Amino acid sequence: MSLPNPLKYIPNTITLGNLFVGCLSIVSAFEGDLLLAGYLILLAAVLDYLDGFSARLLKAYSPLGKELDSLSDVVSFGVAPSVIMFHLLRNALNVPSAEGFSSGHALLAIPFIMAAFSSLRLGIFNLDTRQTSSFIGLPTPANALFTVGLVLGLNSPFESIFQLIVSSSTVLIAMIVIQSALLVSPIPMFSLKIKSFNLKETWKQQLLLILTITLITAIGRAALSPIISIYIIISIITWPFKK
Repeated sequence: MSLPNPLKYIPNTITLGNLFVGCLSIVSAFEGDLLLAGYLILLAAVLDYLDGFSARLLKAYSPLGKELDSLSDVVSFGVAPSVIMFHLLRNALNVPSAEGFSSGHALLAIPFIMAAFSSLRLGIFNLDTRQTSSFIGLPTPANALFTVGLVLGLNSPFESIFQLIVSSSTVLIAMIVIQSALLVSPIPMFSLKIKSFNLKETWKQQLLLILTITLITAIGRAALSPIISIYIIISIITWPFKK
């Protein structure tokens, strides 16, 4: 009787690490440290990449791994960013710390629409065979990173600009609705993987890479939300031509 290869458990272990870090992000947000919550979502995104990379490297694909990946992503890229939005909206509405949703502030339920649509998007992704080399609708990690970018912007030299955005409850609610809609939209979103340097095939990825480097150089960690916005805009602009 041969012993099981322990290497095949590495991808699922990394996936569970993603889930674990997502839970810590939620706890950090409720403890009032939104910056740490944002950094933990960034770490979850790294782990989300590594679990797929290790699965391909070790040829350790499994139905369990696919299910665990989706369940972890619901927490790290669905619930965790929704909790950050919850706190941003709470601050924008000037809700006292001793009050909340149970006190009648019903608008505080709105951020969790994004968690529901993230879950729906992940379910659709698992069943849609067209989304092997590209995406249809905004990927949940990208959506979560946009929210993280707001927190990073608030903790950067460009705080005043981001404060104008998050201080308005109307703007925050509009963003939540738009982000939720993009998650399940029919808009094709290109993959970020550059498999060749053929400009005709990968010009969108190369353009985004150049703009990403430029923005990070210019505005540092405040660049994350603008980068995701550019990714969405390029995808939307090129959609009619793809159709």
